[in-house]
Amino acid sequence: MTVDGSGLWILFLSAFLSSTFLPGGSEMALAMLATYDEHDPWVLLVVASAGNTLGGMSTWGVGRFVEWWYPASRFTRPRYQRAVRWLQQWGSPALLLSWVPVVGDPLCLAGGWLRISWAWALFWIGLGKASRYAVILFVAA
Repeated sequence: MTVDGSGLWILFLSAFLSSTFLPGGSEMALAMLATYDEHDPWVLLVVASAGNTLGGMSTWGVGRFVEWWYPASRFTRPRYQRAVRWLQQWGSPALLLSWVPVVGDPLCLAGGWLRISWAWALFWIGLGKASRYAVILFVAA
């Protein structure tokens, strides 16, 4: 990676794509940049967290869009209703788990679908994603 900032753009894009339904490896990109020691760890944390949070919010936005045509009340299967009740019970703090592989993307989608406030979604998604990247930076250092 170079000092000119291209590594940061790659990290941002990787983090963004990793937080959508597309595959990505932002953790590896972050760990590699951290080991090269060319960038301040705080900069790496902000860039990775911003990209991953924006990706999660874009998935949340898709959920809001889907809700117009398929409101939660139309899903009557017990399996779906159990998941909907769980998210409604925990509310926006459940989005703190948006960093969890496999579960995180559908959780962001469900947050938008269940009309969780964008501001609270942004807060909890961002907190969860930043916490995960902070742990990765701590381990890589």
